[in-house]
Amino acid sequence: MLSKNISNKLRQATGVNGLLSLILGLLILFLPGQSAMGITVMVGVVFIIIGLFDILSIFKEVDENTWVRLGHLLLGLLYLIVGIFVCVNLAASATYLFLLVGIFVGITWLVEGFVELGTVRLAVSKGWTIFSAVLSIVAGIILLMTPLYGAVMLWTLLGAILVVLGIFKVAHYLAWQK
Repeated sequence: MLSKNISNKLRQATGVNGLLSLILGLLILFLPGQSAMGITVMVGVVFIIIGLFDILSIFKEVDENTWVRLGHLLLGLLYLIVGIFVCVNLAASATYLFLLVGIFVGITWLVEGFVELGTVRLAVSKGWTIFSAVLSIVAGIILLMTPLYGAVMLWTLLGAILVVLGIFKVAHYLAWQK
């Protein structure tokens, strides 16, 4: 049995998690472009921070090999340039980010389907394994043929999932006995 203090903290965490999920899901569903640009800004800022840390690290690594320091400098500059580009041209960056996500997920589904086909002989339910593999391969091919549209659909699905998850967590919070 949980102590009252731990139980209250878990209840509060559930409520906050539910509200944040609900708000983020609604933002994705009703402001998909703006929310995508918000995520893109976060990615750009993270790249800038990583770049600055890599560049600054060369001054701390005075005992390191020159090639290691040069590598950190070049990598830091690359991160910094990409981060600045992302933040300067948000619309293009968000589009490219969606394209990359669509391509990555498409490739992942395609590979996953072929891996599943390779394990059919080990599966308990061969029919479901084959069905799942073929579905994954077809979905991967479709996503690779239309990565931007597919990524937008995945973004919308994420928003819907977050709204449903948020509603359930808020309901759980409200039903939780104080």
